Amino acid sequence: MEYLEVKLMGEARQRNKTKKSILSQKPQIRKKEGSPKIFAWLPITIEQEKMFMQATIRGGWIGIGLLVALWIVVRIVGPAAGWWVPADLK
Repeated sequence: MEYLEVKLMGEARQRNKTKKSILSQKPQIRKKEGSPKIFAWLPITIEQEKMFMQATIRGGWIGIGLLVALWIVVRIVGPAAGWWVPADLK
């Protein structure tokens, strides 16, 4: 009975060592493969997703800036230059 318990404990330790070695190899495997895909059937990687998010955020801020610039031209620059008169000032 004692031999069986010792053997089982040894197998458990061996499994733990194997798990640790597999876990330590995962980052190396990912580096070799490149960026992993979001879904297996979708040809978009996580890096491409991050780049898309950065581009859309930057584009959104550019759009907000252009909207503010247009508002300033329509409300301040245009009437000051005499190009038009806003309807609420007639």
